[in-house]
Amino acid sequence: MTGLSLSERAARRINDIMAGEPTGSMLRISVNGGGCSGFSYAFEVDRARQEDDILIERDGAKVVVDQVSLQYMEGSTIDFVDDLIGQSFKIENPHATASCGCGTSFSM
Repeated sequence: MTGLSLSERAARRINDIMAGEPTGSMLRISVNGGGCSGFSYAFEVDRARQEDDILIERDGAKVVVDQVSLQYMEGSTIDFVDDLIGQSFKIENPHATASCGCGTSFSM
């Protein structure tokens, strides 16, 4: 059990993105130091799953998260939003005490 979940909207968007990528591609989400609130999420397309990666799947969509990032994301939901300021993946993190307006950085 990873404690991470993937919304239906996020799974649909990931599948749309991966349709244009080489076979075996998946979304990698990681947490990096920095950003306007202390930590930031990074999203990239990856074809290689590392030995210690956690794999989250829903409706054919695959997301990998490394063990270090997982400790900051435990219990989070990965969602996709399409609103007036644009489209983006959004991490609903129960451990974040603050986040910035862009939704890609947070503090704990």
